[in-house]
Amino acid sequence: MNDSSSYKDSVSTISSQGKRVWIYPKKPKGKFTSARTLTAIILLLILVVTPFVKIHNHPFMLFNLLERKFIFFGLAFGPYDFAILVIGFIAFAIFIILFTAIFGRIFCGWVCPQTIFMEMVFRKIEYWIEGDFRQQIALDNSAWTLSKYRKKILKHFSFFSISFIVSNILLAWVIGIDELFKIISDPVSQHLSGLFALILFSMLFYFIFSRFREQACTVVCPYGRLQGVLLDKNSLVVAYDNVRGEPRAKIKKNEQRTSGDCINCKLCVDVCPTGIDIRNGIQLECVNCTACIDACDEVMDKVKKPRGLIRYDSLQGIKDRVRFTFTPRIISYSVILLLLLSLFTYLVATREDIEVNILRTPGMLYQDQPNDKISNLYNFNIVNKTFEPISVTIKIKDLDAEIKMLGADMKLKPSEVEDGKFMIIADKKVFSKLNTPITVGVYRNGREVTSFKTSFLSNIKPK
Repeated sequence: MNDSSSYKDSVSTISSQGKRVWIYPKKPKGKFTSARTLTAIILLLILVVTPFVKIHNHPFMLFNLLERKFIFFGLAFGPYDFAILVIGFIAFAIFIILFTAIFGRIFCGWVCPQTIFMEMVFRKIEYWIEGDFRQQIALDNSAWTLSKYRKKILKHFSFFSISFIVSNILLAWVIGIDELFKIISDPVSQHLSGLFALILFSMLFYFIFSRFREQACTVVCPYGRLQGVLLDKNSLVVAYDNVRGEPRAKIKKNEQRTSGDCINCKLCVDVCPTGIDIRNGIQLECVNCTACIDACDEVMDKVKKPRGLIRYDSLQGIKDRVRFTFTPRIISYSVILLLLLSLFTYLVATREDIEVNILRTPGMLYQDQPNDKISNLYNFNIVNKTFEPISVTIKIKDLDAEIKMLGADMKLKPSEVEDGKFMIIADKKVFSKLNTPITVGVYRNGREVTSFKTSFLSNIKPK
């Protein structure tokens, strides 16, 4: 490992003068690159295909932030499910902490949309049009010719086209594929604001992957900053085995080698998409993309040395040659995560399609009614959590009384919330005390969905 720690004082993509250092990574190849490519293909297919999947003619997944409508695996969620959403978000945050504590930044290298689009889509297009890193460097340093214009125009046209397509796909995740097709088929004049927003997002997407690139990971992304407090010496990371590799030395013909296994070829640096030298140790810019592992393994094969000079391992494992073990921190995170997931699963499993709350109007006593009857006033709140319109009725289960709705018909549209009032009217003679417990049943299509215990105040004076 390099004894100098000056690399910790700067970012690899920014020069000492504060200017951008453009990264030209060498095209990687190897078993990890192949596995990441397959993973990217699967995730991209999920991204593209999911908006077309429907359950009961409704989207399988929907994230409509503007209208606060969410669908997860066919289940509709809204503002009325705030508690479930909060617990789910907390569980996800704990999962990220636990996952990072154990597996480091595997998410960044294998699953993160930024990495997948950059390395598996836009970078591959760049390799196809401009060639490998040396050809790209030569092209950028050359004079502007017809061939250079053709390549640059083709590349940036491809980049923007893909950005526009991806923007439409992401929009389908927000508003649904049917609404997207409607926008596409309707006259442009009917959706000018939507079109403007779509083009604006496409330009942002294009800028990120054509110019901003790895800066999104090294400068903007907070997750990369968090790894400094989430990782410890037992976390699995992409690491250089300095015990085996040092001291570094070039291979010389007919010379008895007494140095470490690292031959200082610097291919691990050439393939790095963030421009770091992994041999310096764990660094902010490393996204665990494994490109350096594939490059180093190929070199080790050529020099007839064991693979794994750069590998997935923990710092403790490299130093002491010990296997990965579960630490108290990992165990505590796991217990907390299990409890949160259990609570989240219980809330989702017991979640009703209809949520009803009935409460006697606070501060109100009984009201005298004609024919020697009295009434009490009640508030109700009904949430329709289904995709279909519903009609709800309420009945008194243990009292001979009638219900009179006050301006509400209890017919709800899909995902609608209705508040209203109703009166329970009964003969005075059925009461024998001032406060009588009653049970109100809530019915949908003749089937009871829930019931509530409340009370009825009468004019019977206690003896």
